[in-house]
Order: sequence, then C-alpha cells, then structure tokens
Amino acid sequence: MITETRKRDVALVVDDSPETLRLLTDALDGAGMTVMVALDGAGAMRIVDQITPDVILLDAVMPGMDGFETCRRLKHDAGLGNVPIIFMTGLAETEHIVRGLEAGGVDYVTKPIVVEEMLARIRVHLANARLTQSARAALDVSGRYLLAVSRQGKVLWATPQAQKLLSATLNADDEFALPDPMPQWLEQVQKGKAGTKAASMASFPGNMTLRLQFMGKLGANEFLLRLAKEAADTPAEFSSELGLTTREGEVLSWLSKGKTNRDIAQILGLSPRTVDKHLEQIYAKLGVENRTAAAAIAVNAKNRKT
Repeated sequence: MITETRKRDVALVVDDSPETLRLLTDALDGAGMTVMVALDGAGAMRIVDQITPDVILLDAVMPGMDGFETCRRLKHDAGLGNVPIIFMTGLAETEHIVRGLEAGGVDYVTKPIVVEEMLARIRVHLANARLTQSARAALDVSGRYLLAVSRQGKVLWATPQAQKLLSATLNADDEFALPDPMPQWLEQVQKGKAGTKAASMASFPGNMTLRLQFMGKLGANEFLLRLAKEAADTPAEFSSELGLTTREGEVLSWLSKGKTNRDIAQILGLSPRTVDKHLEQIYAKLGVENRTAAAAIAVNAKNRKT
C-alpha cells in the first residue's frame, strides 16, 4: 500500500534569544514542522528571499530593526501576503499589541512562551491561511474581477482578470496603486462616510467605464474591491450632440442614471460645489430649469443612438 507523504510546514522563527530559539525549534520540530531561524530582521529578510515559510514567529523587541518594522517589510513582499505572522514578546500593553496587529501580525503571544498554546495558535492560523489561499484560487478560476488593496491604496493581490484590466488602465506591469483621488475615496468608504450605495463606487480617472466597488474589509489593512465595467454610453456622445464639454457630458451621464449630486461628486472625484456649477452650465445649454428635464433630454439622446 502506497501512502502519500504529507509536506512539512515551514516555520521561520525570528528572535535574538538563544533560549527561545532552542525552545521553539525543539517544539516545532517535534510537531512535524521544518524550522528555520534568524537572529534579527535582516536575517529574516534574507531567508524569505530564498524560501517562503508557512508561518513566521517574530520577536517584537530585537536590536537594530525591531519586529514591528520587520513585519511591515515582510508584508511588503506580495509573496508573503498570506503568511501568518505571530508576534512574541514580553510587552503585553495594549499599545504594543495594537502596533503589532497594525504592522500586519495576526496574533500576539507573551513570553515566557507556553509551547502547547503556541502550537495551537499556529495550527489555527495555518488552517485560516490555507482557506484564504483556496478561496483566492477559486476566484481566479471563476473569472471574478476582484482585488484587495491596503489602506493607502496599494494593490495587494488581484485575480488574473482584474490584473489584466488594471495593467491596461494603469499602464503598469508590476506594482499597482490606485491613482488619485481614489485613495481618498477609499478612506471615506472605510470610515463609513460614503453615505449612499452609489458613493461606495468610484471611477478611474480618464476611464469612466471602469469602476471600483467597495466590497468589505478582509483584515486590519486589507480591503476587498470589485472591478466593474459600465456600458460606454455616453459622456462623449452627450458632449458632441448636446454641445457640452467632456466633463459636463460625464456629469449629465451620471445624472441620467439617477445619481445624486453627492454621488456624482464622489464618482468623478469632484467637490459637490463643482458638480453644482457644472449642472448650472448644463441647464443653461439645454434650456431647462431642473435635473428632471435635463435627465429626460439625456435619456432621449441615448435612445436615439440605440
């Protein structure tokens, strides 16, 4: 009978204490894991350049680059985005715990380390990481246009379909970041200040047919977005046929779709006051007095094109 050999999980332990390294190496090896060790943050960075561990145990207080900065740098590597990092330290104050989580850690254990507790936490985080990887693989296969970004708007990962659209839109091959004013929009949505469902979507500057929709929060610094393509109906058609500027055509296009002034401002990255001024010009050029009449003219113009 042939039995399948299970791959050993790889744990990277980063700590400047020989006693801690010896304790964890023995415990992890006894639990069937392959253990790699680094005495400082620089050593950890060199190791992950050669191999991707399944879990990282990281001391928060080390000489030179501390654990918090090491964690941030590790998480900057896209290949380590799914790797759980568990902090180990004698610092148990809330501010240190929060700092570790904000840096990208998933858990925090205090010294002296209780081996059984540490192993239990590792098993839980490894299982969660595998579920996340499986879910993303399923999204890739299903062709969903999804991506995740950091609080600052840096793209952490994207399905192949989403990455293809981003490459064409942002003219970038490697690292992607949302262009202004989209990071500001993302910040407002995160804080719950978007107001309406429409305001939870934003268009890419220079590409009004490609929009982002905020789907939810995945982690401390990971937010799920969906790419959607609007039917290109229009701003240019409105501009040429109705004698409007390009920006006025864009405003009228969203107005005809039932968006409020605030929605339009959010979508186009404008201030509400600027949208009001554009509407004043649109009303004057169309010879109407209100948004209902302007929307009716826009709908009629669109119907004549179909």
